[in-house]
Amino acid sequence: MTQNAAVQAPPLVLTIAGSDSGGGAGIQADLKTMLALGTHGMSVIAAVTAQNSLGVQGYWELPPEAVRAQLDSVLSDIGTHAIKTGMLASTALVETVAEVLADADAPVVVDPVGVSKHGDTLLAGDAVDAVRTALLPTATVVTPNLWEVEQLTGVKVVDESGMREAAEAIKALGPQWALIKGGHLPGEPADLLFDGTQEYRFTARRYDNRHTHGTGCTLASAIASYLAHGEDVPTAVEKAKEYVTGAIAAGFPLGSGIGPVDHGWHLHTHH
Repeated sequence: MTQNAAVQAPPLVLTIAGSDSGGGAGIQADLKTMLALGTHGMSVIAAVTAQNSLGVQGYWELPPEAVRAQLDSVLSDIGTHAIKTGMLASTALVETVAEVLADADAPVVVDPVGVSKHGDTLLAGDAVDAVRTALLPTATVVTPNLWEVEQLTGVKVVDESGMREAAEAIKALGPQWALIKGGHLPGEPADLLFDGTQEYRFTARRYDNRHTHGTGCTLASAIASYLAHGEDVPTAVEKAKEYVTGAIAAGFPLGSGIGPVDHGWHLHTHH
């Protein structure tokens, strides 16, 4: 028996999202986060973006059969302990992915990506309905920002008192948990996690740091990673928030626009 025969694979996490050529968001952020949090990341690429620190210069969807084939390859042979979805771009891709997720027995974290940090739209207008009706009901946790809440439900949050209404509106679309990200509100950033009865609020320090490219992808991937480790949803969200807060604090400049968070921040921090 070789020495390696006893080595166990780490927990497995699958991301289904878009590629970011600049390496700060999307599939690249997902895989870095998964590695940093002790899991084996796998990827289904749904779209390829041409992007850098200044924005998204273009994107190309993969054909639904290519996305379906990647899903089938990973799930039929390797399996997964958690799944995260990000940029799915079109109605056909959202429906393809939702169909597979409906049968998945692993927890699913849906980041309902509608728009980039720079305001570039990453979801076709006609695909919003498919996210609403097909994708969100498959989710263990859905992680919209306030703009995405408005896009999906029509609820516009202007201050922290509106967060509960937003959470109820998202929860009504079928996920088990809604995590409403309130970071764009004035004051101390607070997120609200809600499952229809229990409500958890998470606050974090606001860092005077504009290098926040990829925070949404990173948070959703961190939640999925902690779920793969066996944490319950509130614990996974709490730990993921701590990881992302540290990554934002260590964000660095890149190119001439918005830099990324540092996914490996805790690997080179002297405690």
